[in-house]
Amino acid sequence: MKRNLFRNYEGLYVWQKSIDFVAKVYKATEGFPSTEIYGLTNQIRRAVVSIPSNIAEESGRKGVKELLQFLHIALGSCSELHTQFIIAKNLGYSQGNSLIDGILEIKKMLIGYMNKVKKEGFGEEVATS
Repeated sequence: MKRNLFRNYEGLYVWQKSIDFVAKVYKATEGFPSTEIYGLTNQIRRAVVSIPSNIAEESGRKGVKELLQFLHIALGSCSELHTQFIIAKNLGYSQGNSLIDGILEIKKMLIGYMNKVKKEGFGEEVATS
């Protein structure tokens, strides 16, 4: 019997964690100055939404190469977000430590999932016992 593994992105812990993180980031950026609504606030919100969105988008793809491409995009969004959190902290808009810790945790989870995909070939049709 063959089945596609990990096609239910909603069951992925990294997706769930990143969805929860979106809400935390939106709440944290509510306190940013109104002058940043089209600047840093917008950039941060777009980057954080990109993470679970790209994890979800990979679920509709075939093959490890395409799956990894979208996971790399999600990882890139994590790095972008990390930088933006540092900028917000340096500008005094946010304490930033819990947000930085949160994004680092998601980055680690994404890297672990990517390594598992590379090692075990998730995304491809595989035999199950």
